[in-house]
Amino acid sequence: MANSRRSSTSSIESEAKSDVESSGLPSDQEHFGPSLDQKAQSRTKEQPSGSHAISDHIPNGGFTAWLQVLSGFMCFMSSWGFVNGFGVFQDFYSSTLIPNVSNSDISWIGSIQAFLLCSATVFAGPIYDRGHPHLLVVFGSALVVLGTMMTSLCSEYWQLMLAQGLCVGFGAGCLFLPSIAIIPSYFTTKKAFAMGIAASGSSFGGVIYPIIFRRIEPQIGFGWATRVIGFISLATLLIPCLCIKARAFPKTRRKLLDFAAFKEPAYALFSLASFVGFVGLYVPFFYISTYARDVSGLEKTLSFYMLPIMSAGSIAGRIIPGLVADRVGALNVLGCCNLCASILGFCWIAIHHTAGGLIVWALLYGALSGAFVSLQPTTVASITTDLSTVGGRMGMNTFCASFGILIGTPIAGLLVGSGNWVGMQIFSGATLLGAAILVMTTRVSITGLEVSVKA
Repeated sequence: MANSRRSSTSSIESEAKSDVESSGLPSDQEHFGPSLDQKAQSRTKEQPSGSHAISDHIPNGGFTAWLQVLSGFMCFMSSWGFVNGFGVFQDFYSSTLIPNVSNSDISWIGSIQAFLLCSATVFAGPIYDRGHPHLLVVFGSALVVLGTMMTSLCSEYWQLMLAQGLCVGFGAGCLFLPSIAIIPSYFTTKKAFAMGIAASGSSFGGVIYPIIFRRIEPQIGFGWATRVIGFISLATLLIPCLCIKARAFPKTRRKLLDFAAFKEPAYALFSLASFVGFVGLYVPFFYISTYARDVSGLEKTLSFYMLPIMSAGSIAGRIIPGLVADRVGALNVLGCCNLCASILGFCWIAIHHTAGGLIVWALLYGALSGAFVSLQPTTVASITTDLSTVGGRMGMNTFCASFGILIGTPIAGLLVGSGNWVGMQIFSGATLLGAAILVMTTRVSITGLEVSVKA
């Protein structure tokens, strides 16, 4: 009988350990609090026999899993890709379409778009957790394409705000949440790498959309140039509309805002880090082309290409940090990249009239800042023990980040409007430094002061 009890206990412990490993959490569990294994055992006992919980039997690859990465790539391309490429519209609106409107007011269009992209996830998260990612993708695709087509008809500031700011922004939020929440249900040891590949779609969009607009707008005009971008979005978004597939898991009915998550110190600190980081993260993306033309004195074509160059750097910045994060931990990589990006923000002050220096700076900033977008959802997933709630928790985290991007670029626009470029650069660097400190504080709250621990 004693041997039978020991065998039963060993079996339960083995099952609990397997469940923890399948959730994608790091193996150094002793650094994550003594109750983690107890939580895993509790979840193992609570799951009914034959349940297809999202944490069970994660494939960590395969054709269907990588198809979700492709779908995520396309969703990122037509959501964050528009935010990354808004600088070309900022420049065109201020110089040609609505030159009587200030830079700060025009930047509100991009800020509202990015704010809704992030904040809409707080509602999309519970819908995803209830098993409806396909509904979100189809609805979001329709809004993004509709908003882009309506933008092509705009000639007034308020029209651009409604079409490009509100319609595209809300649709992009519906696309963004499924693209980041579905990947942790298909990958464990390759999770950050797969997320980085998907997130690189935003950088790819930030490269091609501005170039397409810039090259064809003089030939066919603003309206048709914008419609071409809309048709590209329609074609690429058909892939996730047809291919995105949530793994079977019990449908849950949760609150739209589950504030209990903020009682966890790590989650609360990281949400604060997301807010502070997004205040300054996109300032260079919005104003690099204007800076290159008005301050560095570069000719018009070269100054325009500063934005695609920065976005091209972000492609590597989304994929490579994800590959490293799977080995050493998302928080470790994110803290390091944020710190380096903040240093670059301050170094921007010293770059004035050298085209080569500005190109190198744009590439490096794009690469280092890219990790903040790609590793943010990976980090939320890694500190979430119950993956059936990951959609809602990611939604709340990006909801916090949305307020940062809402206020950041308009504040920078006010500084630019007054001619205070140095103040704008300090503002961007300081907020990124604050985010780096908060990310490191989040890591300490989880692992303590151990330097070599994966986190």
